[in-house]
Amino acid sequence: MSVSYHDSNTRMSQATVHNGTVYLAGQVPDDASADMRGQTEQVLAKIDRLLAAAGTSREHLLAAQIWITSMAEFDQMNAAWDAWVVPDRPPVRAAIEAKLAKPEWRVEIMVTAALPDA
Repeated sequence: MSVSYHDSNTRMSQATVHNGTVYLAGQVPDDASADMRGQTEQVLAKIDRLLAAAGTSREHLLAAQIWITSMAEFDQMNAAWDAWVVPDRPPVRAAIEAKLAKPEWRVEIMVTAALPDA
């Protein structure tokens, strides 16, 4: 049973792959000055890059967990998500309001995806 680790440091990996499944760490924006939609778009772009590096894509999403700092901005996050998610292939998803590790971050997203033909 093999596990591969991607973009790792001493604390964590950004992605792990095991048994045909890719698990991403929670992704946060790089430019925290952006509004909720902008931060969400940044995070989704990071997810695309990590999934591609692991050999899959958003077309194979299984699950998503989303943390946002204010439900008042839920619609902005959803606008970015809805434009990004593959039509007719949405993953199971949970979204909750939470305090994030840095106060300037508005959103963090963690996804799980299948490898194609795995």
